[in-house]
Amino acid sequence: MSTTLKKLNQQVMVITGASSGIGLSTARMAAKKGVRLVLAARSEDALSQLADEIVQAGGQAVPVVADVSREEDIQRIVEAAQQAFGGFDTWVNNAGVGMYGKLEDVSVEDMRRLFEINFWGVVFGSRAAVAELKSRGGALINVGSTVSERAIPLQGAYSASKHAIKGFTDALRMELEADGAPISVTLIKPGPIDTPFPLNARNYLETEPQHVPPVYVPETVARAILHAAEHSARDIFVGGGGKGIAAFGQLAPGATDRAMRGFVIPRTKSQKPPLPRAANALDRPSERLAERGDYPGHVKATSVYTTAAQTGLLRGAILVSTGLAGWALWRSSRK
Repeated sequence: MSTTLKKLNQQVMVITGASSGIGLSTARMAAKKGVRLVLAARSEDALSQLADEIVQAGGQAVPVVADVSREEDIQRIVEAAQQAFGGFDTWVNNAGVGMYGKLEDVSVEDMRRLFEINFWGVVFGSRAAVAELKSRGGALINVGSTVSERAIPLQGAYSASKHAIKGFTDALRMELEADGAPISVTLIKPGPIDTPFPLNARNYLETEPQHVPPVYVPETVARAILHAAEHSARDIFVGGGGKGIAAFGQLAPGATDRAMRGFVIPRTKSQKPPLPRAANALDRPSERLAERGDYPGHVKATSVYTTAAQTGLLRGAILVSTGLAGWALWRSSRK
């Protein structure tokens, strides 16, 4: 069954993790386009502030304080959407947390908690969304990562959770297509994005972590999410570097491993002392209504690759991205 998605200004959209980073950027951008919003996050004060901001600007938004790792909280999001707007047309599973450290150093308890939020939050959200959308049609959008395709050192647990999201999303898509369900299922795979992600992450490193370039503004991901809400898409990479490294890793996995060891590990560690454990969002909500982080380098405002992929120039974009990523990794491995 073909899936026909509504125009944004006719949609109700659920966004989890709406109070920070990509979720916050998506919520604000969607509100400007006339989307009615159901905003979910653990940060109660930040979420209420965001909903008030949108309503005062003439939009419609309902806040729902929820922990996506709790299936009963997911059901409360569904009920809030039904009560406020009669249901929803697009569900965006965006909530997630990060973790930095060598896999032999991080605790199993913290890894389990990360999976409860990152993976099980997507599972619970996807199942709830599918149950509603099977009868009315719509879009399910899961936010993965470029590390869904290519794991990176010092973020092993996070990479594993995003690999799991990709496997779940791909399998769910095939099953829904086999059933003829009118649901578009998209996996968004951002590269490094200048959000509070490193600030909110559980950190085992001896310094504060930072992104490894190229780094993009959160609006690049928000645009991709809103594109997927209107146009059926299997997956969307945000940032040509991530797509290139994923492709190069399939062509030359050993060389990619060597290059990433030499490039990623030293550049992940900043010169700043680590924040106290109490600052991480694995244990508690951040309550910071912030789209951007504190990345000190150049932040790209657009992704040429992502724009080309969405406008039909995909083959050329893939070739360029793979070539540039391969060249950069080769240079790194020679140093």
